[in-house]
Amino acid sequence: MTTDPESDPTVTAEVERVAPTLLEQMGGIAGLIYSTVPIVVFVTVNSIFDLTPAIVAAVAVAIAVLAFRLLRREPIQPAVSGLFGVAICVFIAHRTGDAKGFFLFGIWTSLLYAGVFVLSIVVRWPLVGVIWNVVNANGTAWRKHRRTLIAYDIATAIWAALFGVRYLVQSFLYDSDQTGLLAAARIGMGWPLTALAALATVLLVRRAERIEESVLDPEVTDVDVTDTDTDSEPSGEISSRD
Repeated sequence: MTTDPESDPTVTAEVERVAPTLLEQMGGIAGLIYSTVPIVVFVTVNSIFDLTPAIVAAVAVAIAVLAFRLLRREPIQPAVSGLFGVAICVFIAHRTGDAKGFFLFGIWTSLLYAGVFVLSIVVRWPLVGVIWNVVNANGTAWRKHRRTLIAYDIATAIWAALFGVRYLVQSFLYDSDQTGLLAAARIGMGWPLTALAALATVLLVRRAERIEESVLDPEVTDVDVTDTDTDSEPSGEISSRD
């Protein structure tokens, strides 16, 4: 006896779990918290001791987070990415000889991301629409519908604004030698703003999908035509009687 996969709730649940959410890809709530620990440790140790101990402490904490996730059998990809990012940041700090150099990589990547998102809007390939439809194997038909394209434009513009604001604020603090405030801005403008941008993106993507479905679904057109014919029939009878 065979079981219909669509009617089996176990299979359905497994299918729904194939594509991880954005929060899961970032390591969950714990992963977001872990990502801030090396930054706090770096700034704290640097203020008490010096740059070299701060570099060692930040790397040690990032390695400890990775080991902790391994022991708990949690996804390690966010921790590996975090360790790699910390390694780049401490390398730049070491090369510049200044603690604020720890944040230079994040500042310039924010500018780069903002430019890429803006450019994708200018060339009429909004990056949010491209990523979403590539992941879901929807092709490029969405670009033919103006309202759908606008929804993706707005979602992409939100991310461009997020990265642009990050760059402007953090570069100002960097030039002002405000390392402590720079760390606070890095954390405060990190995952909290990312979560808000992700929420806005989900709402706009769902709106774009509804718009596209209303354009492509022939039943919607049939209903609209039927309603129009029904509404126009009484006026025809009145004119014939007249």
